[in-house]
Amino acid sequence: MTTEVRVPTLGESVTEATVATWFKKPGDPVAVDEMLCELETDKVTVEVPSPTTGKLGDIVAAEGETVGVDALLATIAPATEAGSEQPEERPAESKKSAPDEDEEDADSDSGASVDVMVPTLGESVSEATVSTWFKKVGDTVAQDEMLCELETDKVSVEVPSPAAGTLSEIVADEGETVEASAKLAVISSGDGAKSAPAKSGAKSDAKTEAAPAPSSDTSGKDVENAPSAEKLMAEKGIDPATVKGTGRDGRIMKEDVQKAIASPSQPKTSEAAEPASTPRAPVPADDVAREERVKMTRLRQTIARRLKDAQNAAAILTTYNEVDMTEIMALRGEYKELFEKKHGVKLGFMSFFTKACCHALREVPEVNAEIDGTDIVYKNFVHIGIAAGTPQGLVVPVIRDVDAMSFAEIEKSIAEKGKRARDGKLSMAEMQGGTFTISNGGVYGSLMSSPILNPPQSGILGMHKIQDRPMVVNGEIKIRPMMYLALSYDHRIVDGKGAVTFLVRVKEALEDPRRLLMDL
Repeated sequence: MTTEVRVPTLGESVTEATVATWFKKPGDPVAVDEMLCELETDKVTVEVPSPTTGKLGDIVAAEGETVGVDALLATIAPATEAGSEQPEERPAESKKSAPDEDEEDADSDSGASVDVMVPTLGESVSEATVSTWFKKVGDTVAQDEMLCELETDKVSVEVPSPAAGTLSEIVADEGETVEASAKLAVISSGDGAKSAPAKSGAKSDAKTEAAPAPSSDTSGKDVENAPSAEKLMAEKGIDPATVKGTGRDGRIMKEDVQKAIASPSQPKTSEAAEPASTPRAPVPADDVAREERVKMTRLRQTIARRLKDAQNAAAILTTYNEVDMTEIMALRGEYKELFEKKHGVKLGFMSFFTKACCHALREVPEVNAEIDGTDIVYKNFVHIGIAAGTPQGLVVPVIRDVDAMSFAEIEKSIAEKGKRARDGKLSMAEMQGGTFTISNGGVYGSLMSSPILNPPQSGILGMHKIQDRPMVVNGEIKIRPMMYLALSYDHRIVDGKGAVTFLVRVKEALEDPRRLLMDL
């Protein structure tokens, strides 16, 4: 009996991942908990262990493919059954199949065909749209080579070939909507697949003979890149020769293209490479389109709809205040060197804001609660998510039981989580279970914004840049370092009075840090 290897839970708000690397190939023996492959999301890298001992059977999701939560990655056959599997015997069979035995083998091989089915689309997803076919009828395909890409309401799914052979029929054309487990195409496999293109002429023969070349060339030049990478390079006008591939045999992955796009030198390389590789005739100025209309993908349509649904489901409201940072900056300036010398970590502003929020959450517990159906769940602990910017995007690691931590412990946790986030080493568990979130847009220069709630949380505090402004202090105009604060909250559970009280308590604690020490 075979065991299925599926995509594990990827974390709160993460619905898809890309298969980055397979550490095993079909037929390899595997032990329980041995790492089979590595997935990459927009936040972290996830290793997928083997759920049992046996031999790796079919790899359903190849490197570079985008998969959803619970999607099928591969199968594992028991060790007792794996020994009798075909992959190890097929080479011997092919050697026995001499030219004069073709007629005998035709009954078993030449007529063999394999259906290409819609893969597992994920929980609650019942249909998908065929967005792109990477192959056409008559093309020779290798096992696990990408055939087409599907788009669902949640993710994009690349469909690999289940067998080596020739694409003999496309059942679902581009733009067609297909149900889960529907047939997409037919692959003619075995010796019949090799002879099928011969009927259409010498051009097909040449294509068939050239097919094995990519797998034998490890220079990286003829290795087929991930379809998602090819698509992105085409969209951005990037020459593949300028992108360094990190996949197997130098294969270019989607992440490699994203890194190339982020590279400052990439635009110049792309601009220089494009005319050489794709010369274009001059276009008269009058003919240059001033607008470009592109149909939204189903994924983008769903994102847009769900963002609006989130705003419709929760009664999101934002209240603002401002805080004078004079006292905190003076305190930090006086003790930062001594603090770092003793605790081995720098004294930042985040520990002050975190402490201030913990004090305010005790007084206004509904900001630290969540709605579950018709119930309000109050939390007697504080798990605060601290937003951190990384090369892959914004992630929100959670610091647990932060209300019981000292300033030094908070700063150490923030520094450690931030480093792990930038290195892509955060686990899914480290980004789940938050009860409140702090987002610091000030590091990017934001003066004021309205942060969006992270359901099921009922509150999020937005910090902004510190800016010197004239303020009236004791009847005199003085220049003070001021910061705008924004609290977005779910008005279904948090009343205006509670939200304003929370923000005022945060302001009071920050403007007089002694209140934090005396728990006031």
